[in-house]
Amino acid sequence: MTIINEILNQVLALLLGVSLGAMFFGGLWWTVRRIVTSRQPALWVFGSLVFRTGITLTGFYFISRDHWERMPVCLLGFIIARMITTRLTRAAEKPVYVRQEAGHAP
Repeated sequence: MTIINEILNQVLALLLGVSLGAMFFGGLWWTVRRIVTSRQPALWVFGSLVFRTGITLTGFYFISRDHWERMPVCLLGFIIARMITTRLTRAAEKPVYVRQEAGHAP
């Protein structure tokens, strides 16, 4: 019974790590999109960094509380969420290149 509980705890730590990573990197993506039109981009970047880091560190603390074995699993979930978020945001954003025509030969 103890082994099953520990496996369930590890799976839960992995899923919570993915959730924390999705919040962190999704929030970063949202912030980057928001600062383009903001009057105070530095405030958005700093505020977002503090908020996202605070939530993430608090989440890691509560997930791994008294069980250090959950920390690497949670971190693995966080990294998985980073890879997923990177792929999703790349697919959503098509790069737009503005090409200027040369008025003269170089």
